Amino acid sequence: MNKNKPFFWGASTASHQVEGGTVNQWSEWELSVAAQSAKDAERRLGGLPNWPDIKDQATDPNNYVSGRAVDHYRRYKEDFDYVTALNLDAFRFTVEWSRIEPEEGKFDIAEIKHYKEYIAELKKRGIEPFLNIWHWTEPTWFTEKGGFTKRKNIKYFDAFVDKVTTELLNDVTYVITLNEVNSYATFGYMVGKWPPGRHNILDTMRVYYNLMLAHKSAYKIIKKHKPTTQVGVAHQATNNAPANTKNPINMFIAWAANYIWHIWFFNRINNYQDFVGANYYFTNYMKSLGPDNPKTPINDMGWYMEPDAIYDVIMDLDKRYNKPIFITENGVADANDTMRKWWLEKTMIAMDSAITDGAQLQGYFHWSLLDNFEWDEGWWPKFGLISVDRSNNMKRTIKPSAIWWAKEIAKRKI
Repeated sequence: MNKNKPFFWGASTASHQVEGGTVNQWSEWELSVAAQSAKDAERRLGGLPNWPDIKDQATDPNNYVSGRAVDHYRRYKEDFDYVTALNLDAFRFTVEWSRIEPEEGKFDIAEIKHYKEYIAELKKRGIEPFLNIWHWTEPTWFTEKGGFTKRKNIKYFDAFVDKVTTELLNDVTYVITLNEVNSYATFGYMVGKWPPGRHNILDTMRVYYNLMLAHKSAYKIIKKHKPTTQVGVAHQATNNAPANTKNPINMFIAWAANYIWHIWFFNRINNYQDFVGANYYFTNYMKSLGPDNPKTPINDMGWYMEPDAIYDVIMDLDKRYNKPIFITENGVADANDTMRKWWLEKTMIAMDSAITDGAQLQGYFHWSLLDNFEWDEGWWPKFGLISVDRSNNMKRTIKPSAIWWAKEIAKRKI
């Protein structure tokens, strides 16, 4: 990509989505809503073109329970071999808070050892670890205290960050403190489709604000112990664009949507981030009443796809913050693997253009390495570079699009 700077090609995962056997506030939520989610599936998803293909799975309550996930907790060495086989040299993962601190103030030495060995296996293969501290899941004891709705609870997260820093960061250069605070606050506390299932705008604002404070505090803790560690977040950066660039209302709505959704947060933490981490999936064309997107192309989840608009996101972030940028998530739900090659090709061309135009882009992480548990939608969405047959001993198979991508990465490295 850029001959004068290192560039990481990687894939992303999240502990709850791949490890299996996690017990946290999200696993408890799944069990409580699985039956209702299955019952409501046709109302939510019946309009998708692929509804006939996903109906049986989406109307099954088991679809909404993570359970064994894809057994990455036990099979991580095998999965790291796939990372190498795909010519990737970086891997983003989460350390699961509920494993490391299952009870308040009681840290599990065996789990800490597990993640030490996990990181060592990455380093052994020459894969750069990007350690993500928090990706939406929390120990149940923390949730029972009110979670991030209460500012005083940040001290519990601080203690976890301190433990992760002193125990796990000796061989880690890049740390992501928080993932998509905007999505978590919105869907958990305003829309109500994620735990804790609330519809409270004040709680939404409290959680968003307190997580901003939690990042700042985490940054200070990490820098105190490990001053050279590079610290940032992975924040969803949607490309909200005006449907009509000559319409002042459209222009204002698009600006406001971008500011509220991601710019406000990035602005508040800018002195507490060494790099800008952005997750890009969406472009929305804004009118006065909200998004008015083209009907095609869409992915399996019905999301409008405009992969090359990642250029606009990168250039805007570069102009605003003048720091290294990592695309920490980017991908497409594509069960038949008919769109992923196109998505990747368009994305790489756009990233090339951004670098040519001066952006400090230093890495790209595809979501995701494996087909995994996709939160409230469960198992039917397929984002992975590698398919997993959960009915056949979790058999892994590299998808054709991933084979193509691995060859493209090899060419660029040469």
